[in-house]
Amino acid sequence: MKKLLFVIPLLLITLACGGPRVQSVEMPGPSPLVTFRIVFQAGAASDPAGKPGLAALTASMLAQGGTKDLSYDEIVNRMFPLATRVSSQVDKEMTTFTAVTHVDNLDEFYEIFRAMLLEPGWREEDLRRLRDEQINFLRVGLRGNNDEELGKEVLYQAIYEGHPYGWHNAGTVPGLESITMEDLRSFYEANYTQANLILGIAGGYPSEFLDRLNADLATLPEGTAAAAARPSPKDIEGIRVRMIEKNTRSVAYSLGFPIGVKRGDPDFIPLLVAQSYFGQHRTSVGHLYQRIRHERGLNYGDYAYIEYFPRGMFQFEPDPNLARPQQIFQIWIRPVEPETAHFTLRLTMYELNRLVNEGLSQEDFENARGYLSKYVNLLTKTKNAELGYAIDSQYYGIPDYNSYLKSGLAALTLDEVNDAVKEHLRADNLWIAVIARDCEALKAKFLSGDPSPMTYNSGKPAGILEEDKTVEKWEIPFTGASFEIIPEDRVFE
Repeated sequence: MKKLLFVIPLLLITLACGGPRVQSVEMPGPSPLVTFRIVFQAGAASDPAGKPGLAALTASMLAQGGTKDLSYDEIVNRMFPLATRVSSQVDKEMTTFTAVTHVDNLDEFYEIFRAMLLEPGWREEDLRRLRDEQINFLRVGLRGNNDEELGKEVLYQAIYEGHPYGWHNAGTVPGLESITMEDLRSFYEANYTQANLILGIAGGYPSEFLDRLNADLATLPEGTAAAAARPSPKDIEGIRVRMIEKNTRSVAYSLGFPIGVKRGDPDFIPLLVAQSYFGQHRTSVGHLYQRIRHERGLNYGDYAYIEYFPRGMFQFEPDPNLARPQQIFQIWIRPVEPETAHFTLRLTMYELNRLVNEGLSQEDFENARGYLSKYVNLLTKTKNAELGYAIDSQYYGIPDYNSYLKSGLAALTLDEVNDAVKEHLRADNLWIAVIARDCEALKAKFLSGDPSPMTYNSGKPAGILEEDKTVEKWEIPFTGASFEIIPEDRVFE
């Protein structure tokens, strides 16, 4: 019965008064907390030419700017006693506004929240402040202070160059500097529509409140749904390397390639099992972690992904509402000593080649499948996350993620996993993003093909030392033409 009651709310479609059907995910329950996730199916991929960052800046103007009647300072002062706030998240296909409030404060909170979404203030001082924050995030927070996250974003930009996914969700500095108030208003009017809206609400809200909420959202323009299809990224020929020259103490690697698999596709769950075995995020049991850090002590973390996972340095579970019709397979090798950087990259490519050619053993398969069947419970451990995953499931056209994954795992076989690995993964025709100092010297090492022998500060098992003799000579088919070195201060510019 609990399962039935859980699934039914995910299928509810609310008819907005006088307008088109507004998709909604409703989870009424006894909690005194009311959770909102308001999702518009338009994001950075909808940024117009020459204006990367417009979607993100528009969302910030709503979530961190004033309304028609209230300045942002007044909003903060009114929300503080309510112990709540409104947050925004912008990805390629989704813009999400989240908030949680106690039911006793629902009316007072909603009066402000409604105005933030439907009656933005569009003040020039808010635009200047938020644009500066967005530029500082790109230049200082990401480019200057976070090599690992920077490497991941450089990888995405390389893979999706010339594609609607080809810039950071926050945009570029020139794009942000060119944005005017008219650009913001135009983007809002074109994309914040009923056709793009998914309303998510959970908790102990009164039934009459839902009618009020729907009536208010029905004042948005009807609009047309955002484009669901995206062009394919360019084919990758050979091993391509984009190196970011930066005065940093370590080397950060991100490597990967596009995959034609997303949630709901037959090979998604098999690939998820393979990814979990190979490099489950922030765990010590992943194969890469064991081989690179645990057995050899070369770095801190070694993980793999088949879905976009930003902010991975700061959290154990991914955020919901990052749904996309296109994904990449990615390996993240975080920080490596420059002296062992060549060997570490060879070891990573050696292990990726083994995964593709040998697949998982029965024991590997059982362990990864068992882990995922429990891990999915953590992904939806809060009502906010549960609501977010339910919205994503509606986007992908699958049942609730928990039951989708558990039922798929229960029926899965080792052969299906290894077949999916051979079908979708590879150790050639991929991009490698490198954040390092003295990139020319590192490039010369890569191109030389010379052995990169390892020495250790402590004794290692004979098997590791013997394997190192193979790894130190492992051929990565680089060519000089496949390298590009970009100064740090050009990234996001």
